[in-house]
Amino acid sequence: MAGRGARWFDRRGWRDLIIGVPYLWLIVFFLASFAIVIAMSFALRSEQSPPFAFPAEWPHISWENYQRLASDSLYLRAFLTSLWNAALATLFCLLIGYPMALGITRVSRSWRSLLLMLVILPFWTSFLLRVYAWMGLLGNNSWFNKALTAAVNAVLPAESALKAIPMMNSNFAVVLVMVYSYLPFMILPLYANLERLDRSLDEAATDLGSRPWQVFKDITLPLSVPGIVAGGLLVFIPASGELVIPSLVGNASDPMIGRIINDEFASARDWPMASAVAVALLLLLVVPIMAYSYFERRAQDRAAGAA
Repeated sequence: MAGRGARWFDRRGWRDLIIGVPYLWLIVFFLASFAIVIAMSFALRSEQSPPFAFPAEWPHISWENYQRLASDSLYLRAFLTSLWNAALATLFCLLIGYPMALGITRVSRSWRSLLLMLVILPFWTSFLLRVYAWMGLLGNNSWFNKALTAAVNAVLPAESALKAIPMMNSNFAVVLVMVYSYLPFMILPLYANLERLDRSLDEAATDLGSRPWQVFKDITLPLSVPGIVAGGLLVFIPASGELVIPSLVGNASDPMIGRIINDEFASARDWPMASAVAVALLLLLVVPIMAYSYFERRAQDRAAGAA
């Protein structure tokens, strides 16, 4: 049956058709759309419909949006806020997710399925509903806030007692909810990487006199770097352009870049400026990833050549 399936896959161009469908999807729904966004970023805002137009003079493009992007402190501050919040969320996801992923690989296989299901379980609930639940928890009148305030007041002088801990509409709330929302994206790649590690290496290091923390530092951690990078990218990239969480629990006076793009498109109807911000955000995220992939590939080639 396997041989018959392989022959069917190879004949009459079926292989090219099946492989070509994902590429066609990417070309139509990513490259073509992104090309439109890039072209729109060189246009000018217009009061007509659509709300953009290209300059009449040659070469029919304008750098005005990118010049404004580089000079306006609003966009620079939004970029820095987005990258900072995304970096904090990624760091906390790693600190929380790494022990969880490592612990899942250390239990029996009958328990692994249950624990992985618990990791994926939040995805069975609407993302928006989960953010609204956090809004209720972080509010000044919530039981969570009251209990936390009581615990803090227990160690503070009576004259410094707090009525409530202000957590809503802050970067703290944004990072907290992003860590909760994106934690599974860190755990699953780490688990996939750690589960494939050869446990005999740990046993050999232990037999040679290494302590458990040395085994982790010298063997487990270096071998899990690909999982850390994969999980970090899966968290950092969507967190950088997050819109829903900053809009619901964040501070409107200190917005993230996703909210800026949404406001430019929907409220200000400045599509060229919104496109320029989107292009800048994509380049800011993609260029470091491409550079990392390039140097990682060169390091692998050198290691293969040395071997």
